[in-house]
Amino acid sequence: MLVAILRPGSASRRARTVVREVLRKDGVPDEIADTEMIVAELAADCERHARPPYELRVFHLDGVPAWCEVLDSDPDLGWIPAVLDHSRPQTALDLFTENGRGLLLVRGLSRGHCRAYAMTTFAAEAPAKAVAFALPTRSGSRLTCPPPLRLGHRSVRLRLTDPADAAERGQGG
Repeated sequence: MLVAILRPGSASRRARTVVREVLRKDGVPDEIADTEMIVAELAADCERHARPPYELRVFHLDGVPAWCEVLDSDPDLGWIPAVLDHSRPQTALDLFTENGRGLLLVRGLSRGHCRAYAMTTFAAEAPAKAVAFALPTRSGSRLTCPPPLRLGHRSVRLRLTDPADAAERGQGG
């Protein structure tokens, strides 16, 4: 699992960069733009509606990036799961609502392979919510739910937001 801490003010840009690097490295160039749009929208929603810390998590199954989560430190899921529910028909009224249009975009671009659930942040071990989606793969198949996790600390790789963060902590990025 890769964990990228997203700094307020640049969360969308950093989320796009991390996801682009992960997918290019795995050779999935066709759907990078859609995936970048999804994480940028989710990171912007974090900054607009929730409080930091924000995290981007990319889960790998058998070495292949398969699932992506964007977390914020507001554990209230509210109406998010209902908007992401692909079994619920989308109505014309949904398109004209004041809030939630970005989540409709996430639902559409992920082909309904998205979820929202309670989680804990990696950085602060604080209650949080995750809005997540299946990443595109070379084979074209996608997960329909989060992968089962049996992670030890050796399988988690923390990526700092930018070189300034690494310098502050005396680490490499």
